[in-house]
Amino acid sequence: MIYGLFILSVFYLIGTFISKITGEIIPGSVIGMLVLFLALQLKIINADKLRKTANSLTKNMALFFVPVGVGIMASIHLITDYLSIIILTCIISTLLIITTVALIQQLFEKWK
Repeated sequence: MIYGLFILSVFYLIGTFISKITGEIIPGSVIGMLVLFLALQLKIINADKLRKTANSLTKNMALFFVPVGVGIMASIHLITDYLSIIILTCIISTLLIITTVALIQQLFEKWK
């Protein structure tokens, strides 16, 4: 378990470092996940050694949402002030995503 946490932390730090160098266009955590994915695909890192840590983190994922919930409750006055804009943005973005996925699906079906 300690080995897995160490490896995940190292790749997170690598991603953060790359993000800082490139101007923080992409978050370091995302870059770190991509680098970890490449390391796993190239068999640089043994996936079996990370499995126990990954399963433990996945099973306890609800704990990672507690700070987000507290932050939302602390900022509830901002959310209520902009509720109509938030709802409108959610509706528009959902419709755009559904439309985009439908068009891509149609292209793939024609291509097939």
